[in-house]
Parts: sequence; structure tokens; C-alpha cells
Amino acid sequence: MRSAIFAAENLEKESDQPGLRLQNSKMLKVELRGECMARTGSMVAYQGQVQFQAMGSGGVGKWLKQKVTGEGVPLMKVSGNGDVFLADAAADVHLIDLEQGDSLSINGTNVLAFETSLQYDIQMVSGMGMLSSAGLFNCVFSGAGRIAITTKGTPVVLNVDQPTYADPQAAICWSSNLQTGYHRADQLGIGTLLGRTTGEAFTMSFAGQGFVVVQPSEEPPAGLAGQQNSGGGGLGGLLGG
Repeated sequence: MRSAIFAAENLEKESDQPGLRLQNSKMLKVELRGECMARTGSMVAYQGQVQFQAMGSGGVGKWLKQKVTGEGVPLMKVSGNGDVFLADAAADVHLIDLEQGDSLSINGTNVLAFETSLQYDIQMVSGMGMLSSAGLFNCVFSGAGRIAITTKGTPVVLNVDQPTYADPQAAICWSSNLQTGYHRADQLGIGTLLGRTTGEAFTMSFAGQGFVVVQPSEEPPAGLAGQQNSGGGGLGGLLGG
């Protein structure tokens, strides 16, 4: 049988080392020798002896926070011995290696999978985080390990060495040591009073030393679970709506 689909770039990539790696730009391959955490519903295929266990928002403490904030990352624990392929609506997949002392604040909508050596918590975004697609809360990852995130399109990484601003619905993650705030970009005037707008009324500001990852897509406000909240789904859902 012959077809371009059998080209070398489409064949499964093999490795001797377990862990998270890219199968291609849209798909993550987890060479599983133990366990990892993955976004609920992200599995597209697997081989070997693999078990999936629903974890809710990742433990009792985070489950309680999810109930209070209306936000949380829907997780499943993937364990066993085999190969697991993960994806999220054909979004681009990127790998980030955190070292001890690193800390990353990320919109839970963009979390695909991470190693269990990482710790994470749901924390309030300082400043006007209510305007972001993550609502008032983000996930903060720390420790040493690898995390896979997704973006809608090819992102740009901005080095925060001067006042930096981003559309709150496009900024997906940043160094957690950065100071975030609120900035009004749309100037008030007679045009505003007449209902004219630039569409850029509010931006998030970032200050300090670090980076911000911005995707070329403006996600509508939603909870960290990546689901549209249709009313009273907690504080984040209320403000995000």
C-alpha cells in the first residue's frame, strides 16, 4: 500500500527515554513509565497497558478552590506502561521545562499535560485579571518538570524588559514573578460616548523581569476549565460572562 500519509514525518516517533515529547506540532506523545497528569478528554490514542483516572481539579484542596472560584483544570491521571497520544482540537502544542525555582502562571485552558513532579495551585491574578480569558484565577506551576501547553496559532514570547501590555484574552502564560495590572488603552472621547470603540478598551500590564506568551487568537472569557460559563458558575464565571 502506498500513500503520502505514510511519509516518515507521519510515522510514530520512538525514544528510549520516558516522558513528554512532541509527536508533531499538534500532538503530544507521552512515553509512559509510571504516571502523568493530562487534560480530561485529551487522549486521542494509546498503546500498551494504560489506565485513566478522573481527578477533577487535581485533589481535594483544588476541588474546594474550584467550587469557590468556579474555575479549575479538569484533570485525569494517566498511569501504566505504554504510549499515550494527546491533543486538543488541533491546537499547537509546546513543551516547557521548569527547573527548581521556576514558576509559571498559565491559563488553565491552555494546559494539556504535565509531569507529576510539578506542583500547581489555583491563584488569583493580581490587578485586573477578571478581564483575562482565565477570569480572576490562573494556575501557577512550580518545581522541576515538563509541562505541555497549547496555543491557537504560533505564539510570540515577549521579554518584559520595558512596560509591556497584552490583550487579556490573548496572553496565555507569563513568569509568575511579574506584576500584573490593568491599563486602559482606548482613549475616552466623544467617539466613545457615541458608541465608537477601537475594540482595545482594556489591556493587561506586565512589569518586572520575565516573559509573557501571547497567542494570535483572542479567546472569549471562560473558566480555567476552558468551558463557557453560562451564568452563576462561580466568581470567575460571573465576571467572565
